[in-house]
Amino acid sequence: MIAGQTRPRRRLDPTVGKARKMVAELLGLSTTGKHHPLEHPPLLLVGCSGGPDSLALAAVTAFFATRGEVRVGAVVVDHQMQPDSAGVAARTAEQLRGLGLDPVQVRTVDLEHDGGGPEAAARSARFGALDAAARELGAATVLLGHTMDDQAESVLLGLARGSGTRSLAGMRARRGLYARPFLKLRRDETLAICRALELEPWHDPANSDGSYLRVRVRHNVLPFLAAELGPAVTESLARSAAILGHDADLLDELADAEFGRIAQVLPADGADPMEVSLPEETLRGLAPALRMRVLAKSVVVLGGLQPSQERLGAAEALLERKGSAGPVQMAGKVSAYRISRRQAVPQEGTGYGKLVLRRSV
Repeated sequence: MIAGQTRPRRRLDPTVGKARKMVAELLGLSTTGKHHPLEHPPLLLVGCSGGPDSLALAAVTAFFATRGEVRVGAVVVDHQMQPDSAGVAARTAEQLRGLGLDPVQVRTVDLEHDGGGPEAAARSARFGALDAAARELGAATVLLGHTMDDQAESVLLGLARGSGTRSLAGMRARRGLYARPFLKLRRDETLAICRALELEPWHDPANSDGSYLRVRVRHNVLPFLAAELGPAVTESLARSAAILGHDADLLDELADAEFGRIAQVLPADGADPMEVSLPEETLRGLAPALRMRVLAKSVVVLGGLQPSQERLGAAEALLERKGSAGPVQMAGKVSAYRISRRQAVPQEGTGYGKLVLRRSV
């Protein structure tokens, strides 16, 4: 190079540029030269397994830390499900630190199997670790690397299981603490980002294990649908999820209002709730879509997991019983009962009772 000349700027890979724009749009950051460094920038955490999707997300998000708009760290969760999982986690953390992410934590979790299978146990443990890291580090947002392909798989799995609107809506781009900037990015594009940025992703062998339903959907069902219905089927499934997501949000908002109107939560002194009481006559009068959501919210308020449609249907069936009935076991140590009016208010005799959901200790 001739003295006095500057080195030409390296051309930005178009897929990297596309991914940066997705992150910026979701988080309200700037992709242009006009940015405003902050004295105390908020901390973003990337949940990173070391795979192509999350590693690409970490590298793309790290760009914004160089501009002083945000700080970017990462959490690597070791599920202990694969040989040398600790080594994989350590190498991933080292690569993330090399990208400039700070802080980078490795969190090892023990899976608690409650009948939902290893995938559900791993997901629960992973989100528990991410929640804890965000609290401890004061993170404003946790970014997850789910792609459009993951979204399409989720919709198909929801259809196969006979799930409701919320499940068919798939994953939301922004929900509470969590953000998923890559839901409009294809999986092969995250691989392209890794190649462009010379990253070394880890390829989880579980993603090729046909014993997992999601893997069979990924490698068998979606390719078949693409061959029979056209290559745009993944985009169409993701678009359906986005449409249903708006519907689900409205129904959840209406159900939250109904829950606030009719539910009696005990104790009412700020302690952890142990019981939710719902007047039977009022509950019967709700539209089915709202009634099921009020029941589901009651379970979650008591610390249980989101119940299946089958469990919600069993709890709803208590409304058709005469006299006191139950329990119906819901998810997460929560049970549902019908309490007759005679039992609830002995001096007032027969009539409408109430549906009660209780958490066992």
